[in-house]
Amino acid sequence: MPELTIWRCAGCVLLVVVLAGCASHQNGSARSVEWPRFGVEVIEDVRFVPEDWPQALKADVHRPDQPGIFPGVVLVHGGGWESRSRDDMRPIANRLARRGFVAVNIDYRFAPEFQFPAQLHDVQMAIRWMRDEAAGLNIDPERLGALGFSSGAHLVSLAALVAGSDNAVDQPYGGLETCLDAVVAGGLPADFHSYDEGKLLIQFLGGDRSEVPEAYELASPLRQVHGMAPPHFLFHGTADRLVPIAHAEDFMAAFDKDGVHVELYRMRARGHVGSFLTSAVAINRGSEFLAEKLTGSGCQQRLAK
Repeated sequence: MPELTIWRCAGCVLLVVVLAGCASHQNGSARSVEWPRFGVEVIEDVRFVPEDWPQALKADVHRPDQPGIFPGVVLVHGGGWESRSRDDMRPIANRLARRGFVAVNIDYRFAPEFQFPAQLHDVQMAIRWMRDEAAGLNIDPERLGALGFSSGAHLVSLAALVAGSDNAVDQPYGGLETCLDAVVAGGLPADFHSYDEGKLLIQFLGGDRSEVPEAYELASPLRQVHGMAPPHFLFHGTADRLVPIAHAEDFMAAFDKDGVHVELYRMRARGHVGSFLTSAVAINRGSEFLAEKLTGSGCQQRLAK
């Protein structure tokens, strides 16, 4: 198995040009969505964690520039749990806002200074904040989803799967208040047991599998799938060597086994970085998925049954 290592973006422009000409896509249901046309209002650098939080984390809120109540989507960037910033997700946040979502694009704490589950707790706090401040943010708290890529995909999927469960990492910041109605996850590392222990995993989880086996188990979304999980839309490069597409395929199989709706959008000939840099079509499909699934059915009522 490959060692999990962080990607760097030198030569990205060339990568976009080459892949845009040769890639094709498979799977994922085609939908016909007639999108509204909104302008975008951006509220920058809003703190979403309490004053006593270990780090002052902030978010940019991208929302339609017209009155109304809209579905909310938390956005979480990639970077191996150790780097990058919410700037990576800004174009996606703008696109979602133009289509009638309130996109909350967040920071989270980085390893190795902060180890798992600190990053998960940050995402949970962002979801709580979205619910608590829903009226002021123009968010419908009964229609909350998430979108992330790579380590960000890992965090949003894990948050959605453990919400309201007896999983140890759901407390003290999770619970039903952090449940989500739908998730879009790109380049998702779903099962840490499938990796050799590379630098990123060791500094994120606090050791190798022999030292912290419970962390490898609790942090793997694949091992938290259950029959009440929210629907997921996955997109993944078929040539991804950093996070092999087997992660998405195995994750999809686990969802199918439990009877939960999942879609996998295969991006042919894309590697890990390329599948993000040329993700426009996948994000379009993902936003259509969110529009379809964020119906106001209420994940809190579903999980409380």
